[in-house]
Amino acid sequence: MTIPVSDQDKITDPSAGTDRAELQQTIEEIVESGLVGMSLHVHDEQGAWAGSAGVAELGGTAKPPVDGHARIGSNTKTFTATVVLQLVAEGKINLDAPVADELPEFGLDRRITARMLLQHTSGLFNFTGEVYEDGSIVYGVPVPYGTNGREWLDDRFHSYRPEELVRLSLSKPARFEPGTGWSYANTNYVLARLLIERVTGRSLAEELQQRILGPLGLTGTVVPGDSPELPEPHARIYYRDGEQTVDVTRYNPSWVCTGGDMISTAQDLHTFISALTGGRLLPAPLLTEMCTPRVTGVPNLDYGLGVIVEKTDSGNTLITHNGGNVGSMVLMYSTLDGRKTLTAVLNWVDDAGLSKAAVVQQARQRLVNQVFGG
Repeated sequence: MTIPVSDQDKITDPSAGTDRAELQQTIEEIVESGLVGMSLHVHDEQGAWAGSAGVAELGGTAKPPVDGHARIGSNTKTFTATVVLQLVAEGKINLDAPVADELPEFGLDRRITARMLLQHTSGLFNFTGEVYEDGSIVYGVPVPYGTNGREWLDDRFHSYRPEELVRLSLSKPARFEPGTGWSYANTNYVLARLLIERVTGRSLAEELQQRILGPLGLTGTVVPGDSPELPEPHARIYYRDGEQTVDVTRYNPSWVCTGGDMISTAQDLHTFISALTGGRLLPAPLLTEMCTPRVTGVPNLDYGLGVIVEKTDSGNTLITHNGGNVGSMVLMYSTLDGRKTLTAVLNWVDDAGLSKAAVVQQARQRLVNQVFGG
C-alpha cells in the first residue's frame, strides 16, 4: 500500500519566501533561553513551514538541520500502539485477553491485558525508574538521570535484551494490582513489542516497516535495535558530568528498548501523526478507542492507548505523546483531524539533575500555545 504525500505534507524551505517570521522569532528566543539548538515543523492552514535556530554542535556555527534525524524517545510508544491496534483489527490480538496466554514464559499476572500495557494500567515496575509518592526512585537499569547518571555514561554502549528487561521488572514489586491505577512504565511497551513479535512471528522492526514506515514513505525513520548510530544529518547531543561535557550522540538505546528507542525526523513524525489522526492507519472505532482516555486525573495528561489527549487553554483537543531522551526532546502534536500538526526537535546540554527541565517544558508550552492557541 502506498499513501501519497499531499501538498499539505510538503515542507516549504523557510528561505524560499514563506513568511512565518513569528515562528522563526519564537524558536530563536527559545534557544536563547538555554538550549543548544532546535528545529520546528508546522503544518496548518497557511501550509507547511520548517525552520531551525541555534547550532548543530557546540563550538560550531551551522544551524541544526531542518529535518535532521533525532532519537524520538517515547513517541516510539505511539508507533508501537498503532501496530498493536492494527493487529486487534485483524483479530490477532484481543485487547482484553490475558497477555500471559501469548507470553507464558514470564509468569505474568493473568489480569494483565494488552489494553493495560498500552495504557500503563498494568501496575508493572518501570525498569527505567519507578517514582514513588514520597519522591524516592528505584532504578532497574542505569539511566542518565538521578543517582546513577555516571553509571549510565560509563556503560552507555551496553546491550540489553527485551526479555532481560521484562524479567528484571518482574523481579520487583508491582506498583498496584492490574487495572486499579495508572503509572507510566516503559516495561509495558517492551511487553507490547514481545506480544507483537509472538503473534506475527516477525520482529517489531519488520512489522513497522510493512505496516507504517513503508506505506507512509517514512524513509528517515529507523528502529535501531542495539546500534549506537544516529544517521546523518543530525544535531549533536551532550551530557554534562561534573565539569566535563561529553558528546553522547552515539549510545546504545537498548536500555530503554521499545519504551523510546526509535529514530525519526520532524517531517516523518508529521506524516505519521497526521496519517494516524486522519484515519489512514486504523479503522475509525479503534482510532476512537486509542484517543479516548480511560484513566484520567493526571493534570493535562489524559492517557489513551499510546497517545496523550491534551486540552489547550483555549479548549482545543490535541493528540500527542512527545519523547524525552538524553539531551533532547522530540515533540509530536496533531489536531483530532490531522489537519494541523507541530513536530520539533529540541537539544540542550543535559545532566543527571535535569537542570534544563523547566526551560524545556516552558519551550514546549510556548510552541503549543502559539501554534494551537493558548
